[in-house]
Amino acid sequence: MPIILASTSPYRRQLLERLRLPFEAVAPGVEETLLPDEKPAGRALRLAWMKAEALANRYPDALIIGGDQVAALGDTVLQKPGIPERNAEQLARMRGRMHRLLTAVALLHPASGRTVQFLNEARLWLRDDITDAALRAYVRADNPVNCAGGYKLESLGIALFSRIECDDWTAIIGLPLLQLVRELRAFGIHVPG
Repeated sequence: MPIILASTSPYRRQLLERLRLPFEAVAPGVEETLLPDEKPAGRALRLAWMKAEALANRYPDALIIGGDQVAALGDTVLQKPGIPERNAEQLARMRGRMHRLLTAVALLHPASGRTVQFLNEARLWLRDDITDAALRAYVRADNPVNCAGGYKLESLGIALFSRIECDDWTAIIGLPLLQLVRELRAFGIHVPG
């Protein structure tokens, strides 16, 4: 069964490549707008599903993998900062506080109509002793303006944190491989190992 990753994220592509399965990454062309009163987990699940569903007509015989990631401070969705100034300000609001990183995955096999969705939640604490100047320096060094939460844990961003709780660290990067491998096997796709 062909595998389509409904994403242009280089991070998700690199993670899926670890499984050594042939796949094609395709832009789903989904508008990622926040709906009124939408909770962070609901947003992540909705967007992951929309990305998979957007490619269903083009790839009816494939297993389509859609993914989305949302950072949340309480029930507030933290947008991708977009520019360095907003990035440093967002990190300053997170200082000394726990926030959640919600990574959703939707699997869709259009030919059979079979679907699976799941959500992984990580809890992260930004250090409380980090200065505004250090946050600005971090943003200049790592340029995480297009990342959920405004940091890159797989890079220098790890130095911003005092504590991380999660059951699958690959979810923090963008694709929870532990559960994805289980689901791929349930779809009959052999993952080496």
